[in-house]
Parts: sequence; structure tokens; C-alpha cells
Amino acid sequence: MLLTGPSGIGKSALLAELGSAAPLPEDRVLRVSGSESERWIAWSAAADLLRRLPPTRAADLPDAHRAAMDAILLRDGVPAGSPQPAAGPGGQIREPDPHAARLALHELLHRHLRTGPALLLVDDLPRVDAESAALIAYAVRRLGDAGLGCVCTAPPGTRPLPGGVDVPVPALSSEDLAELLAPFTLPARAANSVHADSGGNPYLALSLAAAAVTDRAEGTRSVGYPCPRPLPPALHAVIAQRLDELPERTRATLLAAALAAAPTVELLERAGHDTAERDVATASAAGLLVRADGGIRFTPPAVAAVLVHTATAEQRARGHRALATAVPHAAGRVRHEALASPERTQGRSLAATAETALRSGARALAAELFLLAADRTSDAEGGERFEWCAAAAEAGAAESLPQIVHRAADTVLAADSHRAHRVRVRLALADLSSQALACMDEMLAGALEDAQGDPGLTARVRLRLAWARMVGGDAPGSREEAVAAAELARSVADRGTEALALTVQAVTHRVTGRPEEARRALAAALTPPAPVPEGLLPLSPRFYAARFAFFDDRLTASRTELLRMLSQVERGRGDELVLVLRCLAEVCVRMGRCRDALHYAHRAGRVARECGTSPGPTWYTRAVAELAGGSLGRATAFAERGVRASEQEQDAIHLGRCLHVLGQAQLLAGEPAKAVRTLERVREGERRGGLTAPLVLRWHGDLALGLARLGRAAEAAGVIAEARAALAREGRPEGAVAAQLLRAEALATAVEGDPQRAVEMLETARWRFAALGQPLEEGQCLLVVSRLERRRRRRAAAQRAAEEARELLAACEARPWTEQADRAVRRCETGGGRGTAAAPPSGAVAELAVLTAAEARIAVLVGAGASNREVAARLFLSAKTVEGTLTRIYRKLGVRSRTQLCSLFSRRSDAAPTPPG
Repeated sequence: MLLTGPSGIGKSALLAELGSAAPLPEDRVLRVSGSESERWIAWSAAADLLRRLPPTRAADLPDAHRAAMDAILLRDGVPAGSPQPAAGPGGQIREPDPHAARLALHELLHRHLRTGPALLLVDDLPRVDAESAALIAYAVRRLGDAGLGCVCTAPPGTRPLPGGVDVPVPALSSEDLAELLAPFTLPARAANSVHADSGGNPYLALSLAAAAVTDRAEGTRSVGYPCPRPLPPALHAVIAQRLDELPERTRATLLAAALAAAPTVELLERAGHDTAERDVATASAAGLLVRADGGIRFTPPAVAAVLVHTATAEQRARGHRALATAVPHAAGRVRHEALASPERTQGRSLAATAETALRSGARALAAELFLLAADRTSDAEGGERFEWCAAAAEAGAAESLPQIVHRAADTVLAADSHRAHRVRVRLALADLSSQALACMDEMLAGALEDAQGDPGLTARVRLRLAWARMVGGDAPGSREEAVAAAELARSVADRGTEALALTVQAVTHRVTGRPEEARRALAAALTPPAPVPEGLLPLSPRFYAARFAFFDDRLTASRTELLRMLSQVERGRGDELVLVLRCLAEVCVRMGRCRDALHYAHRAGRVARECGTSPGPTWYTRAVAELAGGSLGRATAFAERGVRASEQEQDAIHLGRCLHVLGQAQLLAGEPAKAVRTLERVREGERRGGLTAPLVLRWHGDLALGLARLGRAAEAAGVIAEARAALAREGRPEGAVAAQLLRAEALATAVEGDPQRAVEMLETARWRFAALGQPLEEGQCLLVVSRLERRRRRRAAAQRAAEEARELLAACEARPWTEQADRAVRRCETGGGRGTAAAPPSGAVAELAVLTAAEARIAVLVGAGASNREVAARLFLSAKTVEGTLTRIYRKLGVRSRTQLCSLFSRRSDAAPTPPG
């Protein structure tokens, strides 16, 4: 086997772990390593291998074989192990006979294998000297059947030994990398950026994480937004070494990719690099770049900087001139011409081209051109220069380009610039923070100070303060700031800012349970229509019109509008694109389009990781999509990571959402006690923030369901009554949330001993979900029906409900729920599952009469010999609940231990009916 991959991917670590984990004695694992400094020393690796073999294996070797072995080991053959070198006439070192050496090693290994199999590990095969490599290949080729296994490591493109297979070592997933970086205690956003920048390469990730830790210790970074990091010298050396190992032609192609604003293979081919496809594949195998959505992204991005900085000025100019003829749009041509011939371009012409690019939606290109225009403008023209810097910062923030935003902001804030420019770059820095806006109080305070006396500027700052309050969980404070922002904007006829402030007011009304006020505020924001400032789609009335449709279960209307927005924003790569993709994923989950949901969620996560936006929201969406159509384990992991990220960024909105989906995953995993604790955190958070809208974050039915499963029916009834009262105040007593509450009430009713009424309630809830076009919710109702019917010994009805649920959920590709339906069907077919425990002996019925139905079920199972864990699994309870219930059972039955309880049942032998419930 040949483990291949770029340097730093973990080949050597994997090889070492393989040797440690092999079920062989230490002397059966033979290790050889190659190195650049020793690859020119003939037979050096073979000598290492021979020294690792027991000396007894060399007894009675033919003279020619022993002579070859002694020559490799540079020793005199007369006594074995002598430190004296083997010398020929005149004191010259004898060269081993290659053929005799091959036969000698073959014989030694063959003797070694007579006592059992062995594993040969060769690290860095291409750096093993040629003579030793030929020797090892000869032995491996002939001794595989005798029990010799061989695993080598090598860079991509290395040919495996004869009969071997090439196994590429994959990059680490984001989950694995998070575990690797745990000791660094990085903020979630920084860890997410490290994963994107490293491409999952462990060495690169550890180097970048160490640099980030150093930056934090020196106070040069902020949690609120990502700052561009200088490349650590050691990492720069690794990148330079990788580039040096590439053919000259490949390096030239990569330089062109580094000079391009949005490199693709097609663009490189048009620029004259006919072998671009092959060159990109070579660089990808070397771990220098990845390809995604047809584009090329360097890993880490600093590879591009190393390429550019190590090229000569003439090479860069030649590359830009070639790209100027290849790019498909005029703004791109202007950019390359300006970079190829700086003396021929002026700031004003570049700024005009930037305006054109901005109008066409090419914000990243516009940001770069604005900054280039500012660089080409003298200090004497400071007004224009700062204007272009502010424009670059705004466009860069919309596209999540921290390097451009910080460069522009530093230029403006370090100079005696106009306050309007200062406010604009400060707001751009705040916008760059994404969901960490609540952490940007210092930046927003500076912007408010700069804006003093200017109502238009103050309105824009108060708008950000309003959203910062909302993200921080202060809905009343958010509404106050939004009202003030709208009034200030109206006073200066700034319709765009006024519309956004009215939208924030609508959101605060909606989450505090005042839907009519929300509709009026949103209508005022929509009419008359106003242009949305760059990057502020998340606050636009159009977006929240689609979002409110989602809250109101008008799913088709919401999806249609989101798809229209997607067509407008998918040219970009910032928060706007991530937001639309995330919302599409959530709508698709509710509509039962699980494959689409996973696609949109995965894409949103990748874009967020690449552009460094807040990870909490995308991890929430990934959890929702995985819970619907992917993996329960991944859903739980994403939810837990989302909780941590949202706590770090003080994002109360997504903290509650991540806790909600975590609670749902815990319910599905059969952990109702954990789920209840998690969902109670959601309830406490909403109460602190004054949020009372069950239609927005729909945790109420899940909390009630968990309480009912724990036997806490009265508490479940309280949650249901509170939520129904809130729905009545909103004028929405029917709908999906009401159906969720009815489903939870049905389970509580069954726990209280009325399963027939519970089944009737579930049928009502099921048809409500069907009418709303929410098949996942409908399937869940059927699964609860199946469970209740099994308890009632109505196996045929239980099986019908389970099979119908399975068919419905499978059509949605809802994998976790389909698996649960499969288990329900199997339980019905085999007669197993909850409610099918063996009946207690007749003499035990009197004792069971003093127990509740739930206690009796547990007593029967424990009396039959089941462990607490087995009881918990069969009755869908937690082990702690079973343990606490057993304590009450012991007290009521007058027994002191599990053994006495089993004896109580074993003394009776006559059959009896199943206990109540």
C-alpha cells in the first residue's frame, strides 16, 4: 500500500499510528525512513532495515550473501557486528554485489516470517536511496504471500511498489480539524477560517492556528471580525518549497492564477496556458489549491502572495497583459492593464470603472478597483482618495473581503479625513463582523461620535445599533434604536435607510408577538420601494417579506422569492449569499425536500468558511438539514458547535436556534431528559429577551413532547397552554405550530392513560400538517401513532402507521426519520418494542397494583432481568429516569435491591394480564 498526499497531510503520522496499532509484537514491525540528506548515500536505508532484523536470522547464510550484507553494514564479516569496516585491497570500501544483496535480504526476511507475519513501514519512499529502494521492492514483490505487508508514504504521483495500491490520504474534515485545534481554544470563526485557509491540511492548520494564538496574545486581533494575518515564516518556507518542487511550466500557470481576480481553468487557457488543466491538477495534488464551483482557490490563500512576491516585475506585467486579453468583461481588462502598466492609468478612470463594476454586481472587483484608484491618487487630492477608500470598504464588506476593508479603513482613519468617510469605513468594519455585531460596541461608539450633528450619518449608525441590540437579544432596545433611525432618515429624505429601519421595527414586532404591527411596518418599508445599500440585503424589506412568509407557513411563496434573490446574489460570496442559501435550506426542510436542503446548507457552509463570516448561523442550518435528511450524529455535532460559536459572538438569535435543533436531535436520539434541559435554555433566553412568538422559533411543541415522554404531563400541559395563548394573541390559533402542540398534547394524554383520544388527536394533527404541505411533520405524527398502537397491543394498526410513515419519509429522503420508521416496522413485525414486555406472574399483579402505569412497565422489565440501559432503550427514556423510578418502585414494593425485585417475579409462575398502561 502506498499512502500519498502533499506534505503536511499526515502521511508519516498515519504510518506511525499504523505501526503502533498493528496487532504484532514490536520486533515484527520494521521501520525505514527516507530523507533528502541521505538519499545520495547508497544502501543507507537497507543498512537501517538489516540492523532491525534479529542477528540470529543471519546464521548459516551463504558466503556471497553474508559478504553483501557485511558490505551494506560497512563491517568486517569476521566477527559479525564488528565496528571495523569491510575493506578490500588497498583499504577501499567494498561495494555490495546488488544481486547478492537482494538474495540476502530476501532470505533474511523469509526466515523472519517463519515465526509469524511482519509489517514493513517505509516513510518517504522517493527519498530512500535508489539501491535500497530496489532491494526493498525485490523482497516485497516476492514475500507478500509469505506474510510480509508493506506500507509506504510518498508525494502524489509516485508509483506504488509492484502489486501495491495507491491510497490518497484525504484532507481533514471540519469536524476532525476542530478536534485537532481544540487545544488552541480558538474562537469558532477563527477555527473555521483556519480550516478554509488550510484546505484541511493538518500541518498548515496547526501553523495558522499557532499564528492566530500569537496574534490574540499580542492583542492584534479581534473576535468581532477577521483581520488579515501575515504568513508565519515557517509556513512561508513550506509553501516556497512546495512551489520549487513544481515544474517551471506549472509555476507559470499558478502565477497567472494568482494574478487573476477570479481564476478558472478556462481563463488560464485563454491566457495562453494550454496545459492549465494538467498544471492545476498537479498543484492540487501538491496541496496548493482546491477547485470548487469551477473556480480555483489557493490553500492557504497566501500561496498566491508567495507566487506574486517571488515573481519578477516583468513576469507579473507579462501575466497581467495576457490576462487582460482573456478576461470576459471590460472592468477586468482595465484592472489587468492598470496592474501591468501603472504609469498609464489614473485614479479617476479606475474609479469610473469601479462604479461600472459595482452597478453590474461585481463587488469584489469594484472594491479592488476603488482601492487601486485611491493608491494612484496623490495626497493633494485627499477628498477623492478618501471617497474611493470608503467605497472600497463598503464593497469589500459586502463581499467579506477583510484585507481590502482593513486597508481602506486604515487609510481613512489614520488621516485627517472627513467625518462622513470615517463613519462609512467604521460601519464597513462593523458590517464585516457578520453576526458578531454585538461585539462591535467600540467601533459603533466611534461611528456615533463621528456622526454627531449629521442626522443622515447618525441614522445609518443607529440602524446598526438597532440590529446589534436584536442580535444581542434585546428586542425592546432594538425597536427604540430602529424608531430613532427611521425618524432621522426621514428628516433627510434618506428613503433607503428609512426602509431598512422600518424593517428592523417589523422584525422586533414579529418576535415579540405583535404580527399586525409587524405587517404595517413591513408594508411601510416596502412602499414606496427603495434601493438596498450594498451588503444590507439581510435587513431589507424584501428579504423579510420572504422570511415572514416562512414564519406563516406560506412555504411556496417564501421559496419562490428566495430563489429570485439567489439569482441576484450568487455572483458574490458574502453574507448575502450565505443568508439566502441558509433560508432556502430551512424552507426545503419544512417542505420535505431534504436533498435540496442538504445541498443548500452544504453550499452555505462552504461559502461562509471561505469568506470568513460567522459560522454559528451556517452550523445551525447544517444541523437542521442533517437532522431532516442526513445524519443524526452530524446534526448533533453541528448544533453543539453552533451553540459554542453563537455564545462566543454574543449572538442570541442563533444561540436559541442552535439550542432548539440540538434539543430536537436529543429527542430523536431517545434522550428526552437532555432535550428538556436544552429546550428550557431556549425558553429562558426568550423570556429574558422579551420574545413571545411561537411562530418564529418553534420549540414549544418539542419541549412539551420531551416533558410528556418523561411522564411530566402537567408541565407539558402548562407549556402547551402558554403557547396556545400566545398564538391566540397573534390571531393564529391554527397552523403548523398549533398542530405541533396538538401532537405533544396527544402524547401527554396517552401518558395520563387515554391512548384512544391520543390517537384521535394525532390523526387531526397529521392531516393539518398534510394540508400545509409539511410531510416530515406528518410522518412524525404517524410514528407516534405507531408507538401508541403498539402499547395498546394493536399490532396491525401500529404496523400500518409505521409503514405509511416509512413510505412518506422515504419519499422526502428524510434519512434519520426513515431509519426510525424502519425500526418501528421491524418492531411491529417481530412483536418487540415498547409495551410488549412479558406479562408479570399472577402473584405479582397485587404488588403492581400499588404502582403507576409507568412504574409497572419498568418493574416488569427489570423483574425479567433487563438492565437500566436496556429498559431506557425499550421505553424511550433516559437511564437516569429509570434509576429514579426504580427507587420509588423499591419503596412501594418493600424491596431493597434489583435482586429482590427479580425474586418477587421469579417466585410466581402463572401468566397474568399486562399491567395498566
